[in-house]
Amino acid sequence: MRNGAIALVIAVAGFGAALAQGGPHDAGPPTYQMRAPESGGDRFAASQDAAAIFSHRCGYCHLPAGMGTNLLTKQQVLAGNPPAMGLLTNRNDLAVDYVIAVARNGKGAMPPQTRVDITDAELKAVAAYLAKGKAR
Repeated sequence: MRNGAIALVIAVAGFGAALAQGGPHDAGPPTYQMRAPESGGDRFAASQDAAAIFSHRCGYCHLPAGMGTNLLTKQQVLAGNPPAMGLLTNRNDLAVDYVIAVARNGKGAMPPQTRVDITDAELKAVAAYLAKGKAR
């Protein structure tokens, strides 16, 4: 009985030491899946950087390896465009009004984004960022 108790104490101590040293789980997710941290402040003012808003609000699907990027890449390749055009930030054919309409109404597998998901000010900033200056 005493030997069993000693073995248990040694096992628990060894487990604690292993946790203290860290292990393979300390690395976190790969950087390509990381979104920009959301800054505090007034979301309605859209004073944030549009790239950071895009990363935080749209990044789950539209950053590399996201489902939206995968689906758009397939569409772009079928249309004869290079695979890089599946990433929205690489596109040069997006207009502000189009980005806003797709975000608010949804398209294909993308659900509509409500004003709770992304405010009007944030969406306008993101649309201008993706449109690269094209108004319509």
